[in-house]
Amino acid sequence: MEAKSFTVWDYVVFAALFVISSGIGVFFAIKERKKATSREFLVGGRQMSFGPVALSLTASFMSAVTVLGAPSEVYRFGASFVLFFIAYALVIILTSELFVPVFYRSGITSTYEYLQLRFNKPVRYAATVIYIVQTILYTGVVVYAPALALNQVTGFDLWGSVFATGIVCTFYCTLGGLKAVVWTDTFQMVVMIVGFLTVLIQGSAHAGGLHNVIEQSTNGSRLNIFDFDVDPLRRHTFWTISMGGTFTWLGIYGVNQSTIQRCISCKTEKHAKLALYFNLLGLWIILMCAVFSGLIMYSHFRDCDPWTSGIISAPDQLMPYFVMEIFSTMPGLPGLFVACAFSGTLSTVAASINALATVTFEDFVKSCFPHLSDKLSTWSSKGLCLLFGVLCTSMAVAASLMGGVVQAALSIHGMCGGPMLGLFFLGILFPFVNWKGALGGLLTGITLSFWVAIGAFVYPAPDSKTWPLPLSTDHCVPSNVTESVPTVLPSRPSIADTWYSISYLYYSTVGCLGCIAAGIIISFITGHQSSKDIQPLLIRPVCNLFCFWSEKYKRLCWCGVQHDGGTEQENLENGSSWKQGAESTLQNGLRQENLVHIPGHDPKDKSYSNMAFEKITHF
Repeated sequence: MEAKSFTVWDYVVFAALFVISSGIGVFFAIKERKKATSREFLVGGRQMSFGPVALSLTASFMSAVTVLGAPSEVYRFGASFVLFFIAYALVIILTSELFVPVFYRSGITSTYEYLQLRFNKPVRYAATVIYIVQTILYTGVVVYAPALALNQVTGFDLWGSVFATGIVCTFYCTLGGLKAVVWTDTFQMVVMIVGFLTVLIQGSAHAGGLHNVIEQSTNGSRLNIFDFDVDPLRRHTFWTISMGGTFTWLGIYGVNQSTIQRCISCKTEKHAKLALYFNLLGLWIILMCAVFSGLIMYSHFRDCDPWTSGIISAPDQLMPYFVMEIFSTMPGLPGLFVACAFSGTLSTVAASINALATVTFEDFVKSCFPHLSDKLSTWSSKGLCLLFGVLCTSMAVAASLMGGVVQAALSIHGMCGGPMLGLFFLGILFPFVNWKGALGGLLTGITLSFWVAIGAFVYPAPDSKTWPLPLSTDHCVPSNVTESVPTVLPSRPSIADTWYSISYLYYSTVGCLGCIAAGIIISFITGHQSSKDIQPLLIRPVCNLFCFWSEKYKRLCWCGVQHDGGTEQENLENGSSWKQGAESTLQNGLRQENLVHIPGHDPKDKSYSNMAFEKITHF
């Protein structure tokens, strides 16, 4: 495909995104220069309100993978992608009602501090290392995706744009910390919405209106949304998206440092939950924009598919190619779309860099150097931002070998996020699980999810399970592109057509359930955790979510842990000491000697304020 060129106005619009994003980092670096502590830098002083945090959450996880990949998925496989709205709803409800209360009230900064308090240091460090590897791999994908789009539509140097992205993100993360990341995300979220809306409006006009889009999509079988086939080998069905998608995105949202770091930066627990629920609206809006963009794109290319005709070389290039076609006579708008794609990337990369710096500082640096001054702590945090900015940018090279961006991104999250989700489920929902069960479960889950994912990479699923819906090239202008002849695949082991062929959305489910099952079994074999060693604050058995359960079932779920004193505030006041293996302190939250009263607790609505932690701890 011959790259089409940007006009001067396209470059102006595109450059404005980078300039404003960098400017926000400089602004917060100057504004917050007198509050030079790692606490201010990494969690924004724990005084953020829910509005910008909600927009930041949406922008961070609706990256260029969504802007470029989701419309392509809808174009090729139909609008069943919209079923992710069910998965998103389940994920947000579980995150806000199960995970956030535990993490917020514990006063932690790194999600993995919880694992040391609930189990021990080895479990915490194992989870931290897995998270770091997962996030660097994922970030490589989201850096590479928009760079590829820009390269295809403008001919701009691919690796030049990759490094430009990395440099800008690292710059404003290192200067401004979490506050810069959150407010930059807010701006970038607006750019994403505006970019999508321009594509929807102009694309619909080209197609003759939404009515024509719906009619042509129906004729092309793109609106057959509800496929209730339970076959786990099918790529996208109602069950793979709603159930498999829930496990995948719960690993991304519920226990991911990037999400939890934003939630605990809120001034109260209510603000943290509101941020998540308002973020759900943002997720639904972006999802619907992506789905309709895919349908409009199908309506436009229904008689000449640029992918199968050889005009473009990869499905992820469909969206930028479509944009250059419909905006060919409108200078500046192609630049707005590419800015939209890059907005998703900048927000995701910035969130990843900030989260990686936080977990590394809290889990490793502070453990090795517990008496660092505020100044040294802040400079250490900034140095880590710089280091991870370089690593994430470099990982984009590997991302070029991973295939489609949506599948690559969600596969990485599934492989690592599923077992991690299972580990936190073991800690929060199953009070009897001990550290041996937790560590054994994590290793089992990682082994299972990597086994199936690597097997699927070596032996791709049969075409019958992954082949896209019909695409036509009847009206394409004949070109010199020769039609590729399918290669004859070598002999495949029988497991390749079963275990290795399950939908990529089930990788997380396999890892999570494998971790939970192994953790429970190992705990029973090695002797379950003593209820005296567990603080009620650290667990939230399922009965907490169903208040109508009887006292008998509540006692059963709590496994002997003292919980009938009323609120978590009372449990803290009357609770036993922290277990011996967990440092005797919550390193940046509640301290043993300060468990007498938490001023931030509101007994009327059982909510907590971060003012508690301001008065209790000093960074």
